[in-house]
Amino acid sequence: MATSTGVASKSVSLRRGAPIREREFLLFVGTRVRELRNRRGMTRKMVAQEGDVSERHLAQLESGGGNISILLLRRIAEVLNVSLAELFAPRVEEQAEKQTIRRFLQRIPAHRLEEVVARLMREFGADETLRRKRIALIGLRGAGKSTLGSRLAEDSRIPFIELDHEIEKETGMPLAEIFSLYGQSGYRAIEKRTLQRVLKDTRPAVLSIGGGVVSEKETYDFLLAHCYTVWVKAQPEEHMSRVIAQGDLRAMAGSDQAMDDLRKILEAREPLYRRADMVLDTSNSSVDQSLSRLKTALQTHLQ
Repeated sequence: MATSTGVASKSVSLRRGAPIREREFLLFVGTRVRELRNRRGMTRKMVAQEGDVSERHLAQLESGGGNISILLLRRIAEVLNVSLAELFAPRVEEQAEKQTIRRFLQRIPAHRLEEVVARLMREFGADETLRRKRIALIGLRGAGKSTLGSRLAEDSRIPFIELDHEIEKETGMPLAEIFSLYGQSGYRAIEKRTLQRVLKDTRPAVLSIGGGVVSEKETYDFLLAHCYTVWVKAQPEEHMSRVIAQGDLRAMAGSDQAMDDLRKILEAREPLYRRADMVLDTSNSSVDQSLSRLKTALQTHLQ
């Protein structure tokens, strides 16, 4: 009899306590929603409009007096850019530095977020030490990638790898024939596969990468994440004169407006090239001068 009474008493106690816990939970959720809304700098009206939720219901929720449906709560969470799990998670006091970083991230335009993520991966990724041991020179033909890359590798006593030559070895045919048979998209797929194979080798190396790699986002992101990249650039006139001296106009061959085409390519690709870790301008410089500046800059940046 005593046991029965004890069980009944405990059951009543739980039922009486439940409403209190529910009110505490609703107050907690309402406070979290209000804090997240304020952190994003949004008014209650803005959240209500974007989430297609009644402003009155939102006000009740924030005051702890509204038992809002889970579907409406999910809409609010989406507007606040958090998951439902984060919405229900206990608030943990963030370090001032993290709060500052969060505010910066919230102000970054959507089209710049990929660039920020790539830089964070490069600076704080698990393979950062290995990444900095592999120097990849990027840029258009005529900037001096091959000449500087081979000299740098020789002085550093590490391998020099030209990705174009690796592609030719992998396919067993010259680049012009690859483009003819497979087209631009086919070549870029081979380029990506070859780059991934080359970078499986964990030894230090200097690489020369074709200038068009920046136009393939996934391949370029992979390169940026696994190599310390240097954009080797020059004035358009110097690009052209050096390519002519090499006897290879490639894609610009036969064009009456070769210089205009070159300038347009440089202008279009410049924002992509600037994602590199470092820029080396070889304009009006000899090979020895450019190499000296490159080595000095790398020593400074890679300390």
